[in-house]
Amino acid sequence: MPTVLTEELERGIALVTLNRPDKLNSMTLELVAELGDSLETLSDDRSVRAVILTGAGRGFCSGHDLSEMAEGGDDDEHLATVRGGLGVQRAFSDLTVKVRRVPKPVIAAVNGAAAGGGLALALACDTRVCSESARFNAAFVRLGISGADVGVSYLLPRIVGPTVGFEMMLSGRILDAEEARRVGLVLDVVPDGKVVDAALGIARNIVRNSPLGVDMTKEVMWANLDAPSLEAAIELENRTQILCAQTKDFTEALHAFIEKRDPNFTDS
Repeated sequence: MPTVLTEELERGIALVTLNRPDKLNSMTLELVAELGDSLETLSDDRSVRAVILTGAGRGFCSGHDLSEMAEGGDDDEHLATVRGGLGVQRAFSDLTVKVRRVPKPVIAAVNGAAAGGGLALALACDTRVCSESARFNAAFVRLGISGADVGVSYLLPRIVGPTVGFEMMLSGRILDAEEARRVGLVLDVVPDGKVVDAALGIARNIVRNSPLGVDMTKEVMWANLDAPSLEAAIELENRTQILCAQTKDFTEALHAFIEKRDPNFTDS
């Protein structure tokens, strides 16, 4: 069975499901490779306008599969040397970057546990919704290693702020769904079994807009999160607006607004 499933939910919206439900979708080198391949394929597919990432069964992703390491699996063999261990570390951490680099919006539909590397996957998405049973924690420090791992130390404080983010990394404690919403980690909490539907609603609102406009919005908003100044952020916005204004979709959007109808975007 593949460890990652990809399907089209409806036109322009793809669903990517981590598929190790018996292990709470914990991450192995196989899953990491398959998810990376899936993300690259979706990135290159112009018919895909938004991506939803979720987990099969009762968990989103419980992080690195520690039981496989303890039982002498593939990861254990690679970790036998410093160079091999660094290769495994980079394979896992590069996945966080791959999620962020998908040029179209990625929405995390978090069902159940999002721990360690699973938390990192959720953080790397552009927004998140979760089920009532969702649980979040930066589990690394509980395992005798640094609480800052696979991009969490960069992404988490930017999403929930340094006060909450640093405490989560230092303690490794678990946040339930309601606290996650309160601190801004997730956009909304929905009943169990409805989280993909909630993410689909967000995706539908996104794909109503022009393809280039959405892609450029994602690019600029992440770039300007680290902009050195307001002026630098505005300069990037200015160039992007003029670039988008040269497209046929911009003209179509103006006409549709004046004519009080839905636009027919052609990505041109």
